[in-house]
Amino acid sequence: MSGAIDDRSVVPHETTTATEEKTMQTTWADKGPNRQRRMALRLLAGAAIAGPVWAQGGWPSRPLRLVVGFPPGSSPDLTARALADPLAQALGQPVVVENRPGAGGNIAADVVARARDEHTLGLMINGNLTIAKLLNPATPYDPFTDLAPVSLIGTAPLVLTAAAALPAEAAAVLAAGRAAGDRWNYGSPGVGTIAHIGMEMLKAATGWRAVHVPYPGNPQVINAMLQGDVQVALLPPGLAMPQVQSGRLRAVGLTSAGRSTLAPGVPSLAEVGLRGFELEIWNAVAAPATLPAERIRRVAEALADIVRRPDVRQKLFSQGWQVAGTSPEALARRMRDDTARLKAVIERNGIRAQ
Repeated sequence: MSGAIDDRSVVPHETTTATEEKTMQTTWADKGPNRQRRMALRLLAGAAIAGPVWAQGGWPSRPLRLVVGFPPGSSPDLTARALADPLAQALGQPVVVENRPGAGGNIAADVVARARDEHTLGLMINGNLTIAKLLNPATPYDPFTDLAPVSLIGTAPLVLTAAAALPAEAAAVLAAGRAAGDRWNYGSPGVGTIAHIGMEMLKAATGWRAVHVPYPGNPQVINAMLQGDVQVALLPPGLAMPQVQSGRLRAVGLTSAGRSTLAPGVPSLAEVGLRGFELEIWNAVAAPATLPAERIRRVAEALADIVRRPDVRQKLFSQGWQVAGTSPEALARRMRDDTARLKAVIERNGIRAQ
């Protein structure tokens, strides 16, 4: 391979895995001379294709762990498990998902940042890779110096969701929010989450004065909306759309530049008058900053191929993600850009993680 990733398309590649080679050798010993010659030619061809693998000294030399900062069954956990088996096939070693929940994923991110075994990666949400230290200066790792970006895996807009009692038209909801002043509440899954910061951005853009009410998670936010305790929230499409389609909540608009197949029929906020308001949630794979660049590149190339496979793409879509599969450089740019955009909101509103 060339060692470069085209962020728009990646040409799939093949390697001969250790299991395949062992199978070939076993068959070679059991068959006659003609069979041996054919198998030898296959091994030579496989070695030629997999040249960059051998040039890296046989890395990985043992199973890798993919650390996730959230419990089994969570969205990041499901994404990690969708990647683990195909990544193991691509790298020739098992990939074990290890859950280390706590502190919004920052405990796991710190585990990855401190790893020196060259066989540890992390599946992280955007907050872990951008604003973690801005929200809490005591965060033990710095995403820009202690972690190495590998690949952006999936992105999704948020859905500005409203209680069913509110008007059906998006413009009317925006106007009602301005008229309500501080009589409206908005929910989020916690202080410093993207949903919280995004709503503060939205308040600045709309003139709303809705009061923030944090909850342990999005399921509790949805329950509060259904009970009338909060009027609006920014929710992931996978959670918002079932409620919208059942008529229990209303979808006002998406925080993306345009419409998304993750939320069919829902306009962007730009379409309803909020020009330039864009915000996405995303997840990505990162490594310790000490992992050699050629190994980071190899994992990034493998992931770019994996997320474009129809079965993996569909699996991630069903989890609420549009696949990306970028180069390390593209993920680094995304980290810098998002941090710069969100920093002003965090500082203006004095937001600190609890």
